[in-house]
Amino acid sequence: MELVAEDLQAFAVFARHRNFTRAADELHVSQPALHTRIRKLETRLATQLYVKQGRQLLLTDAGEKLAAFANDTRDRTADFLRTLDAAPPRPLVLMAGSGAYLYLLGDPLRRYLARGHALRLRTGDATTTLTELRSGTADLGVTALGIPPDDLDCALLGQFPQTLIVRSDHRLAGRRTVRLKDLQDEALVVPPKDRPHRQQLERSMLDQGLRWSVAVEAEGWELLVHFVRLGIGPAVVNGSVRTTSAVRKIPVKDLPPVRYYVVTRPGRDERIEGLRRALR
Repeated sequence: MELVAEDLQAFAVFARHRNFTRAADELHVSQPALHTRIRKLETRLATQLYVKQGRQLLLTDAGEKLAAFANDTRDRTADFLRTLDAAPPRPLVLMAGSGAYLYLLGDPLRRYLARGHALRLRTGDATTTLTELRSGTADLGVTALGIPPDDLDCALLGQFPQTLIVRSDHRLAGRRTVRLKDLQDEALVVPPKDRPHRQQLERSMLDQGLRWSVAVEAEGWELLVHFVRLGIGPAVVNGSVRTTSAVRKIPVKDLPPVRYYVVTRPGRDERIEGLRRALR
């Protein structure tokens, strides 16, 4: 069975975006042409490379393996070409969520980049980060995980309590700690329903039989804090989130801490190990 280099490149780009429109734009081809190429690749391999789940396209196990192979082939080709013309190494790809970039990685990244290292930064949630690490699209990830996966190397970067943030005039503002039962009948500022933080909060409130409502849904920690400052309602956030003096942060005793990990594939090379050490 022959795999054409252009097909591998096309699939690697598709696997990175998991979106035909954006992948076609990067490859400078039409969306139907890219769709046809991927379908022919599936036929040639006699396996399904991706599935549609709601509005998302997800790689199958075979798709993740092919993406990893395509990216490994790209890297090996680049390494060989560098031996011929001493071309600079490709930038490493770091994948992390907006919270990690905002509150955890600023200083380490500044120091790393100041030493002249090339680095490409991408954003994504935990699921996307793990998928792109497995496929070889990303070299290293920083993300919050409940249970670290067995097939990737996960080193604890830090852990933070989950905290309630309220305005200084809120009824709970004087408390040193709170429990979920203290939020009975509160209208909370929360992330969208598909976010892991929201899902965990809903499960915990449901387990304790607590009533609550949604004051507003907000995407991103900074917007949640902004709505709290406006008096829309309190919010439960990751303890690493920075706030102003107008907002009180109170640890929630009966919620588990949020643990951030630096995640890499096994067998990482020295450049990836160097970035891993820099971030830790």
